[in-house]
Amino acid sequence: MWSIVHKMGSPPWFYRFANGAIAWLLPIVLVALVVGCVWGLLVAPPDYRQGNSYRIIFIHVPAAVVALAGYYVMATAGLMSIVWKIKMADTAMRALAPVGAALTFVALVTGSIWGKPTWGAWWVWDARITSMLILLFLYLGVMALSEAFDNKAAAAKACAVLSLVGTVNIPIIYKSVDWWYSLHQPASIKFTGESAIDASMLYPLLLMIVAFYGLFALCVLLRMRTELLTTHRQTSWLRSELS
Repeated sequence: MWSIVHKMGSPPWFYRFANGAIAWLLPIVLVALVVGCVWGLLVAPPDYRQGNSYRIIFIHVPAAVVALAGYYVMATAGLMSIVWKIKMADTAMRALAPVGAALTFVALVTGSIWGKPTWGAWWVWDARITSMLILLFLYLGVMALSEAFDNKAAAAKACAVLSLVGTVNIPIIYKSVDWWYSLHQPASIKFTGESAIDASMLYPLLLMIVAFYGLFALCVLLRMRTELLTTHRQTSWLRSELS
């Protein structure tokens, strides 16, 4: 395990890994997104209560799920930065924050669009929605802190601390519909017990979640590779890779 972490912390090794991963991940993600969108938005049957308006779940749910998981990944990178001083973990945090913020923003916007016909309002200060908004601010906070210091080490430490502290919000998001009165519906996909969604809607939704995970990984790898190209452009190993 430690040998893998050690390799991931090497910029030359990670650059080569990112190139290979991007090459095979890109077509898989594109195919999964196209198939998932066609299946969910065009093929899946309308809901017996919400009609076709429910179809926004094929964007809203994957964006929300991956935004939450992405924050855990960012916090893990923050922990590695603080404990083991791994420079690539700092790069990962800077790459993860904008991607996570974009997914959280998409989840909030699509949720608002879905809320209008369902609740009769674009926005309510519901526990789930409010905690998701806090998640967006946490991502934006990490982005701001990464640019707020001239000293990169100080910036990385501040980002790591905020990432770790912000993990308190994630279980609140997950359990908010159980802990407080909420207009937001409970989870439809359950790992224990029967899911509260028909298979004709569940399978395209699961495919879209997998596709969004792949899209998230692809975007993060692209951003990390771009940062390596920028920060290591004068190094001999990068010049040899590009030659």
